[in-house]
Amino acid sequence: MPKTHLTQRRVDSLKPRKKALDVRDSLIRGFGVRVLPSGRKSFFLHSQVDGRRIWQSIGDARAMTLECARDLAASLLASRSRSDEAFPAATASILFEDVAEEVFRRYKRHWKPRTLEVNLGYYRNQILPWFRGRAIGDITRRDVQRWFASLHATPAAADRSAPVLSVILRQAEVYGYRPEGPNPCTGIKRYRRRNRERFLNDDEIRRLSRVLDTRLAKQPLLVSIVRLLLLTGCRKSEILTLKWSDYREGKLYLRDSKTGPRTVWLCTPGRRILDGLPRTGCWMFPSPRGERCLSTDALKLFWHDVRSDAGITDVRCHDLRHTYASVALAHEETILTIGRLLGHANPATTLKYTHLADASVQEAAESLVSVLGRRAEP
Repeated sequence: MPKTHLTQRRVDSLKPRKKALDVRDSLIRGFGVRVLPSGRKSFFLHSQVDGRRIWQSIGDARAMTLECARDLAASLLASRSRSDEAFPAATASILFEDVAEEVFRRYKRHWKPRTLEVNLGYYRNQILPWFRGRAIGDITRRDVQRWFASLHATPAAADRSAPVLSVILRQAEVYGYRPEGPNPCTGIKRYRRRNRERFLNDDEIRRLSRVLDTRLAKQPLLVSIVRLLLLTGCRKSEILTLKWSDYREGKLYLRDSKTGPRTVWLCTPGRRILDGLPRTGCWMFPSPRGERCLSTDALKLFWHDVRSDAGITDVRCHDLRHTYASVALAHEETILTIGRLLGHANPATTLKYTHLADASVQEAAESLVSVLGRRAEP
């Protein structure tokens, strides 16, 4: 972070950049001016209280002179040395959007690029319009509840936005913009939505297989992708981005996935599919140009035609993953094993698939009748 002897002329001459710019003063430790990409300038004081970092807004640089801000910063530092106050009240005046911008800038390393892109979308469309202009320190649990209720018409977006808001408010506390206490998002009850999980029954799998057979000669790569999705339970991105170096010893060693690097154990048909593919470059499924892998759009168009021919127009490509899970459940594989097969980091994620095996559960219940029924008789 640049440090210089700040002057009023220097503050006035600072121009916005693509990222927030912090320039610290060499006269008062922790004092400086922040310039946001929007052009907003504000004085700040960054210090430590009881081992906790505190970032305090001094005031708007357009409404306050440097001399006034510097005097106020010196007074705040002096008062802290005489007081045990852990959270300065002036911090509450910092706007929500300013803190959110800093959170996305500093916290983005914890998100994968695609997750960051999606979270930014929910922030801009669902969160920012409601909280823009609010002081970060004034946001309460009731405010969050009212915001969440306002999104009742789009429950999926509400459920996906809530964790993003939670991160913003939690990090605001970590960065010293909010007092320590319960996160206002904690305990917010999510909307109940109809499960979108769909899986193919035996007849639908056979119909899909016949359609794929008819397309194998002209579209071998796309046919192989769909079959691998069904045989491995992998996500589309995991299969599309495979390189030949990822396939060895009869396994797929994914360099990255939603939960990080993992190993996919291939069944015999899966290995047979890969062993029959031509190796024309580093990509297992190259685009026609060859310098990159096949696109998601190409698979989407192919799947749209295939499912129509197979008479399963309500089935998404992702439902092949659900089908893999349902078949594993039907064959009495444990939740732990299925979780490993699907690459789940949290067993609770795998539990959501248990309802796909309702028929197996009913069958198990009936099988107990012959034993329990007799014992329960008077």
